[in-house]
Amino acid sequence: MSSLSTANNSDERGLSKIGVGLRHPHYKEALLGTSSIDFVEIHAENFFAEGGMLPELLSDIALQYPISLHSTSMGLGSAVGINGDYLQRLKQLSQQINPILISDHACFTWSNINGKSVHAGDLLPLEFTQQSLQVMVDNVNQVQQLLGRQILVENLSAYVEFNFSDMSETEFLSELVDKTGCGLLVDLNNLLVNARNFSDQKPLTVARKWLREIPANAVGEIHLAGFTKVKEGELIIDDHSQPVSPECWLLYRDAVALFGAVTTLIEWDNNLPSWSTLLDQATKARSISTEVHYDTGRLSYAV
Repeated sequence: MSSLSTANNSDERGLSKIGVGLRHPHYKEALLGTSSIDFVEIHAENFFAEGGMLPELLSDIALQYPISLHSTSMGLGSAVGINGDYLQRLKQLSQQINPILISDHACFTWSNINGKSVHAGDLLPLEFTQQSLQVMVDNVNQVQQLLGRQILVENLSAYVEFNFSDMSETEFLSELVDKTGCGLLVDLNNLLVNARNFSDQKPLTVARKWLREIPANAVGEIHLAGFTKVKEGELIIDDHSQPVSPECWLLYRDAVALFGAVTTLIEWDNNLPSWSTLLDQATKARSISTEVHYDTGRLSYAV
């Protein structure tokens, strides 16, 4: 995979690039171009349509900001493969805007029913087995060769666990990186949600251990988000409807210390706040990343 192009994680100062997810209620304010963010993320599928105002809108956005393409429908773990029409639309969009990053999830979404390609409408979890890994490897290789560049694969917020997995999630993702040359998008909120839903240990303890088990040099992006609180014992849904949680900010400090100046996104999809509130979250991420970066630099110099 050495011929595939990869993105630079940091800005010209060696600090993390900080961005926000751009959703349609914020288009007008974002296009004013007065924000201090380094990039915006868009959901690729929202811009697949041809004609109308979308291509022009996307061109306007691209004039203001570098763009990260985040897909939610590729289904990289789908045993039937990835829908060919989907991949061609993604390739066309990528060629149009030359995104700084392209990412999707470690999940499956596609199946065949009565000879027709059907999408599940959700991100469905994988068994962490050699068979599932080979499916992911084949699909990721196909996508990267088609796009001519590296993609990032995100850890999933899942709501069931399989008893017949024969490796851990971190082992699965580490082997995927080794076999395909892909990068990882580490969603810190997903780690905390899964830890709360499936572990008796403290979520931060579980998440910190997870971070130490993946290849640090493979991490190309970090997602920060929040979730709606539930009663004790109830299942937490990763709804991206709240500010980044205090636990997630603490975990972000650990992640920056481990992985360095990694591109970072504030992800907020439901119960959207004002544009200024979203930018405040980005400012906090920048402050934490910069502080950890310089603290780590001083420690290295002292040693």
